[in-house]
Amino acid sequence: MISIKNTLLIILILGVQQAWSQDEEQTYKKRVLETTEVDFLTSYYSQDGDNAAVTGGKGTEELTDVTGTIIVSIPLNDDDVLTIDAGVSAYTSASSSNVDPFDKGEADPFVASSGASQSDTWVNLTGTYSHSSDDRNDLWSAKFSVSSEYDYFSLGFGGSYTKLFNENNTEASINANVYLDKWTTLYPFELRPFAENGIGFFRPEEITGNTNYNPNFSELDQTKRNSYSLGLGLSQILHKNVQGLISFDVINQQGLLSTPFQRVYFSDVADSFIDNFQLADDIEQLPDGRLKFAVGGRLNWYLNEIVSLRTYYRYYFDDWGTNSHTASLEASVKLSDKFTLYPSYRFYNQSAADYFAPYESHLSTEEYYTSDYDLSKYSANQFGFGISYTDIFTKLHISKYGLKSIDLKFYQYDRDTTFSSSIITAGVKFVMD
Repeated sequence: MISIKNTLLIILILGVQQAWSQDEEQTYKKRVLETTEVDFLTSYYSQDGDNAAVTGGKGTEELTDVTGTIIVSIPLNDDDVLTIDAGVSAYTSASSSNVDPFDKGEADPFVASSGASQSDTWVNLTGTYSHSSDDRNDLWSAKFSVSSEYDYFSLGFGGSYTKLFNENNTEASINANVYLDKWTTLYPFELRPFAENGIGFFRPEEITGNTNYNPNFSELDQTKRNSYSLGLGLSQILHKNVQGLISFDVINQQGLLSTPFQRVYFSDVADSFIDNFQLADDIEQLPDGRLKFAVGGRLNWYLNEIVSLRTYYRYYFDDWGTNSHTASLEASVKLSDKFTLYPSYRFYNQSAADYFAPYESHLSTEEYYTSDYDLSKYSANQFGFGISYTDIFTKLHISKYGLKSIDLKFYQYDRDTTFSSSIITAGVKFVMD
């Protein structure tokens, strides 16, 4: 009888200990995100060149853009996080202003017009919900986004799944996204009178060169574009100081893939001008489908407590005849517990799409044509430099938020055409006490 009582007592004690242990695990389970984080991001971008697609591959590409973004990450509980990303981008473009170059002054492809298309504002809102399993080896996420500007509206949604295994030395991930876009078709000003319900201002008495300007122009029969993407990734810790990653992405686009206001000039059609501006022979015409593939790899190497290296390579190809190579190297140089430098270099090279030809090189008998130099053959170099400040103990406070980090980066990008650009970005992160 005593033996039975002792056995029952031991079982009861073990049961209480197990329940207490489970309760401790639940009580002290590490949260995915300890507290609300707020990121303020801003950037200033400028570019220039002499091959504007709006003016058929010849003309100014000058553009400036200022962007502001706020990202708020909110822990809903131990396992779930809601992230809200809201951004506004305002640009001024000498290139796009020449959608209507005749509104004021002498028209010229290298001179900005003062029309409504010279500037615009893009707005975006994205919400992401993520959930982690209790053991933190499984992560699911779902997102929804909406963005808009004066001639463009987009809805997007997607999700991802990440699995950690092999004692967290291996990570596999899959993500999928869908974007449903719609254009408001905006055509070059001189072509609008030739549309089915043609409207606009046309001045035949001011035309020089071929005065019988009568382009073979017809409006686009669709205004929607759908994009579907699937990405796979596998990362592995190869050594205590080395981590590798391979990735594969495929994107399928269907619908309106050309830009309605980008002009094309034919070599077999006589030129017509108003002032110094050549009137369009047609707009860009591209297939209504495009399949893209990319295979990439990363290798991150922790050299010592001061220097780490991040390398990246990607090979891209599509069914428009374009293939490209991207290679980059970034170093992380830790100056102290608070300051880190990030010098970087990126090389890019691509072949021309089947449908690209420079200014006035296409024939009117072709089915598809574009003079957008983004689809041309070119090589590019980008040099970057960044500095990061980390406030380890979040000593600086604004109300209930402590400063976590400040990042400042600059990039200079140059193609072997006439195009060049630069961007400076700044980011500040706060955490709630």
